[in-house]
Amino acid sequence: MAGSGERARHWRYAELPGVDLLRARYIRKTFIRHTHENFVIAAIADGVEVFHHRGSDVSAGAGGLALVNPDTPHTGRAGVPEGWRYGALYPPPDLVAAIAAETTTLRGTPGFVSPTLDDPYTVRLVHQVLRAADEGNALAADTLLRVAVTRLLRLNGGPLPQRRTRTAGASVAARARAVLEDRMAAPPTLQQLAADLGTSPFALLRAFRDAYGMPPHTWLTDARVRRARLLLDAGTAPAEVAATVGFTDQPHLNRHFARIVGVPPGAYQRERTGQDERKNVQDRG
Repeated sequence: MAGSGERARHWRYAELPGVDLLRARYIRKTFIRHTHENFVIAAIADGVEVFHHRGSDVSAGAGGLALVNPDTPHTGRAGVPEGWRYGALYPPPDLVAAIAAETTTLRGTPGFVSPTLDDPYTVRLVHQVLRAADEGNALAADTLLRVAVTRLLRLNGGPLPQRRTRTAGASVAARARAVLEDRMAAPPTLQQLAADLGTSPFALLRAFRDAYGMPPHTWLTDARVRRARLLLDAGTAPAEVAATVGFTDQPHLNRHFARIVGVPPGAYQRERTGQDERKNVQDRG
């Protein structure tokens, strides 16, 4: 990646539990349609990122933020030839909810109203969180993260929409999702899945898109990468991970993992393993 002018680091800092951290410069990189279990707070330092979000393309440039709520399908790519450079925080929903309850008047489940926001001050805060994590400054990292989330919720926060009333289509989609989760390594065809659920392929496709914002095959790739991350975090070798989650081989895992997470699985795992080893050394010291 370095030879192409692109570089990325995806890691965690033990003193910010559950928060993923990313610092990257991408030029030709494209992120396929995917979701995150956590919030995405991406602070653009230079260049432009374009991403598809809820039916349209939106963009964030230098001094702006790309903001995505949990489980919201989106993509990502460069909006200018030179690409974009950014830092990102991925706080879990329970942390954002706790901050909102303490520092805002938001009711319900908090989230971001708009997917983009121009606010150079918060952009600087995000990069300061990453710098503090790099330096091992736990007090600063935790403080600045909370200040950044509070500011974003006050500027661009609101209650997330409640899930729609369960319909017959939503029920079929949920059952299909459960089958795909259970049979991730050897999923059925769309026709087989529809027949097992007592519906037609196109009716299932429509119901699944309505419920999860993407067709079943795209959702399955996203789910495989999510599970792959858990296995890599647990120390499972990438080749074994690929077979376990249903990718044909490790290069297949590498390709999809990098197009969703932003780094290859080996680099992702080395950061996790390195973090654990460093912490163990510190604890023994």
